[in-house]
Amino acid sequence: MEKRNKTIRKNDLEERLFNFAVNVLKYLRTIKTTEETKVIKYQLTKSCTSSGANYEEAQGCSTRADFNGKVSIALKEMRESNYWLRVLNSLELGNKSLSDELVQESTELKKILGSISSKVSKSIRK
Repeated sequence: MEKRNKTIRKNDLEERLFNFAVNVLKYLRTIKTTEETKVIKYQLTKSCTSSGANYEEAQGCSTRADFNGKVSIALKEMRESNYWLRVLNSLELGNKSLSDELVQESTELKKILGSISSKVSKSIRK
């Protein structure tokens, strides 16, 4: 039963990361492209999709060290996504309620990925 629960949790995280990327891309469509937003939109597009893609790749890693490397990249990209989302939120650009939700979700995903990375790192060091 416990193995099944771990699988469900893992799949939930994969789904959350996927939905996060899709929702960020939809949010970015609500922001007018100007000189100041062009770079931010590009950077956020890359980071929000990279986080889920790296976590997805981690699922196929053959060693804990490889897995942790991919999860660490996913975490780094989620931190960057959270930063850009907070910038856009502070500038009050695009759909405000969606922006608020995405900042909250990226904060939660950062914590989850950070926890996974920390636990795997500790198990590697033992």
